[in-house]
Formats: sequence, structure tokens, C-alpha cells
Amino acid sequence: MLTERIFAVAHVADQVVLWILVLLSIVSIGMILERWVSLRKISQNSLATRNRIKLALQSHSVADVEELSKDPSTVEGRALNFALKHIKESGSKGLEEVFNVFALTERPELEKYLSFLATVGSNAPYIGLLGTVLGIMKAFNDLAQSPEAGQQTVMEGISLALVATAAGLFVAIPAVIAYNYFQRQVRGVMQSLDSVKELCVAYAKKKGL
Repeated sequence: MLTERIFAVAHVADQVVLWILVLLSIVSIGMILERWVSLRKISQNSLATRNRIKLALQSHSVADVEELSKDPSTVEGRALNFALKHIKESGSKGLEEVFNVFALTERPELEKYLSFLATVGSNAPYIGLLGTVLGIMKAFNDLAQSPEAGQQTVMEGISLALVATAAGLFVAIPAVIAYNYFQRQVRGVMQSLDSVKELCVAYAKKKGL
């Protein structure tokens, strides 16, 4: 019977689910630490560059634009270098498309691992719930097989089954928090690129290109 096979699977699957959640937790924590180190450095550089861009826009300083473009360690510096080459070759025509292409090439690196964290954050609770359901099935099946076991056995089985739900939430919550935090940092960098674009437009007008 199919039902009997499902109960047979439930006797081992609840533990398998827990091990899956432990594995997901280890992998997601590793990714969170990697992104935190990488994006923290990028965001700090981006904030410093953003302040320099703001001053350059206020002072209409062409020299500042060219100086910023010489810094390949920042996303904004690479964008400026890319854009200034285009301006010198083709003027300001197509400048917006140049920035769109640059953003498309940089964004995947900035959002590395974020889709995995989003997937873990949205699905880990369901994986934990599956483990709980399987554990409850196992507890009631054990009671049916041994009626003399009594209420205590059922309560113990259910309490153990609920561990899977708690584990799923334990995995999901840090992943969701990290995903939202990193997305905010990525948006900040992308907004900084918009400032770079405005700076390049001002630069092109100043140069009469």
C-alpha cells in the first residue's frame, strides 16, 4: 500500500530533513560572511566616492572627474573610466546606454549568492514544516503500532517533530535579514552609479562634447 510506504519513509525522512536544514544553515552562513566582507568594502568605497562626486557636481570640477576615473578599485571609478573613453570617442551620445551596459555587467558580481539566500529564506520554513509533519506522522504511527505506549510517547514524538519547524525558522530568519541588508547595499551602489552618470553628463557639457 502507498500509505504504508509513506509511513516507512516518514520514519527516516524527518531526520533527513533536519540534516538538510543543518547543511543549508552552514552553506548560507558561509555565503553571508563572504557577502558581508565583500559588500562592506565595496559600500565603504562607494560612500567615499559618492561624497567626492557630490563635491565635483557642486563645484563643476572637470579635474575631479578625471581623477575619480583613475581609481579602478571602486565601481564608480571603473564606470567613470568606461564612460570617459566613450565620451572622448563618441561624445555624450549613447552615454545612458553605456551606463546601463556597465551596470548589467557589474550587478551579477554585487548580487552574488543573494538569490540563494532569498531561496533559503523563503523555503527553509516549508522544509522544516515538512519535517514536523513527517515526525508527527511517525509519532502517531508508533502509537498505533504500540497502543500501550500511551500519551507520553505521542507527546515526546510531537515535541521532537517540532524541532524541524524551529530549525527551518532558524535557517530562514538570518538568510532573509542578510538578503534584505545586502540588497540595500547593492541599491546604494547602483544609485551611486546614477550620480556618476550625471557627473559624466556635466563633464561632457563642460568639454563641449
